[in-house]
Amino acid sequence: QSLAFSDPFINRRRANDFIQPDTRLEGISQERIRERMKAPQERQREMCEDYYPCELYAYRHGYAAAYRHYFGRRRTK
Repeated sequence: QSLAFSDPFINRRRANDFIQPDTRLEGISQERIRERMKAPQERQREMCEDYYPCELYAYRHGYAAAYRHYFGRRRTK
């Protein structure tokens, strides 16, 4: 029996051999693009989730209504 097959751990120097560096960076940049291009509803839901009273209101009335209730009146004149 070979030692390589019985050892459950990967050699430290070869640990990242199976990850292509440019693929990793490409994935990170894709994530940044998705972050910037969120739908308005997704942004509103995240704002509501970050504000606890809004989140509680959303459980009963839905996120759209909760966002309007807590953030809809904050337009500048």
